[in-house]
Amino acid sequence: MRKLLVLFLTICLFASVDAKPKDKVPVWTDAETATKEHPGFAHQGDYVKDGVGLQATVLKDGKFLVATFQGGLPGAGWDKSKIKSEVLDTAQLKARVDDFTKALRTSPTMGRVAPENAIMTMADGFTNVKDGILWAGGKTKKEVGSFKMHVEFMLPFKPGRNPSNQDRGNSGLYIFNNYEIQVIDSYGLDFDSANNAIPLESVNKQWCGCFYKMKLADTHMAFPPLTWQTYDIEFTAPVFKDGKKIKNAFITVAHNGVKIHDNFELKTGTGAGAKRKQLAKGPIYFQDHGNPTMFRNVWIVEK
Repeated sequence: MRKLLVLFLTICLFASVDAKPKDKVPVWTDAETATKEHPGFAHQGDYVKDGVGLQATVLKDGKFLVATFQGGLPGAGWDKSKIKSEVLDTAQLKARVDDFTKALRTSPTMGRVAPENAIMTMADGFTNVKDGILWAGGKTKKEVGSFKMHVEFMLPFKPGRNPSNQDRGNSGLYIFNNYEIQVIDSYGLDFDSANNAIPLESVNKQWCGCFYKMKLADTHMAFPPLTWQTYDIEFTAPVFKDGKKIKNAFITVAHNGVKIHDNFELKTGTGAGAKRKQLAKGPIYFQDHGNPTMFRNVWIVEK
């Protein structure tokens, strides 16, 4: 009887541990409040000086991951030479950027107006839209085939998770539940995984702009959290005949106005989507991974 009681209590103990919810961390969805409440928020962002670009992003210990680019910022002059990645405290960061200018970048496609032939626009074409914002967890109200799409998105500020943690603003655009373009706060990271000054918590193909676990973006064009960003997508759906696929899907993606995937052939789905049957037509999902990621000015034109 005593052995049975010990076994029962052990099972209960492990059950309670497994049932324990994940640790919660603070998250901000507007810059004004984040500036007032978090001492590091105002110091993160893009800086430029005399052909040098710098990105600073807040770490969970209050320090900053700082990436320095020769020639300018990604998509704005960077010469593709090796990035200098380092961790600085607030005083060191202030000294480093003392003679830099803070750059508040805006995508050149921001505010792009939906053409008259758009088949879906905000807010009627999508679910989970409130006060002009499509929140993570929404999807298109109808299926589409080949299309052109404009999306504006804003990632929350979640400094309790380090860059590369998959809980730092994670969402995603999931075409037909097959092909995912990652949406996450990976600002300040170098796609060269070995060249980051902090331990990584995910692989680089899980970062913003990448096809999830399949392909890196050609350039890491992420802007800081709580900055509106854009994706402009041209997708050609796979072709089927008699139930058999005879042509793969192709996709071109521009992130903040810079082409990061150029007519890439999608032979399979990405991540878990590779296990699902590919489709000629389907919905587009704005994934919900428990983060308040926002989308606006989303519209779709059929090709």
